[in-house]
Amino acid sequence: MDPSRLMRFVLEMRQAGVTDARALSALERTPRTHYAPEHLEGLALDDVGLPLAHAQTMTKPSLVGRMIAALAPEVGETVLEVGTGSGFQAAAISTVAQKVVTLERWNDLTVAARGKFGTARLMRTYAHMADGFDGWADEAPYDRIIINAALEDFPPPLLEQLKQGGVIVAPLGDAQNQRLIRFRNGQREDLGPIRMQPLERDVGEAPPAG
Repeated sequence: MDPSRLMRFVLEMRQAGVTDARALSALERTPRTHYAPEHLEGLALDDVGLPLAHAQTMTKPSLVGRMIAALAPEVGETVLEVGTGSGFQAAAISTVAQKVVTLERWNDLTVAARGKFGTARLMRTYAHMADGFDGWADEAPYDRIIINAALEDFPPPLLEQLKQGGVIVAPLGDAQNQRLIRFRNGQREDLGPIRMQPLERDVGEAPPAG
């Protein structure tokens, strides 16, 4: 990757409001070009969302930075992510956390992300196809949980899979009015307005070929 372009990317992240040093470092150390759709690699270092299959979106990097700053993962922790998408955010979180378990409702996106993690040698980042609302009990409890889609409130199964004193971050609200909320020790912290697609339930099915 062109070092000057990467420097410009980090500067653009700062200008977009990502000031948390750990979040900036995670974005800098994770090549977004590796996770972007092949035909859109040229836009990977711009602060834009990119279209994925099934009307999903690769979240714009400044928003990923904001989410990681809110999550504030620590070294040695296990993180659950709901909404794998391209896999970029899970990979960025893995630069800090010990282990990342990420859930995606579409099988082809799950398989693609798993392949990207393998190529990048992220040996402690695991992608599973699942209904994110239900979490992933096999690896619970989690130190931190992050949800990349809006919902009315934190799903009870995810709260049950959170360690005592753990942190869960999600956009809460309806399609028009969402707030990024961080929950810890029974307390909710409002981190400001945000806009994400609503969380879809159940596992998606790809349309039959032909």
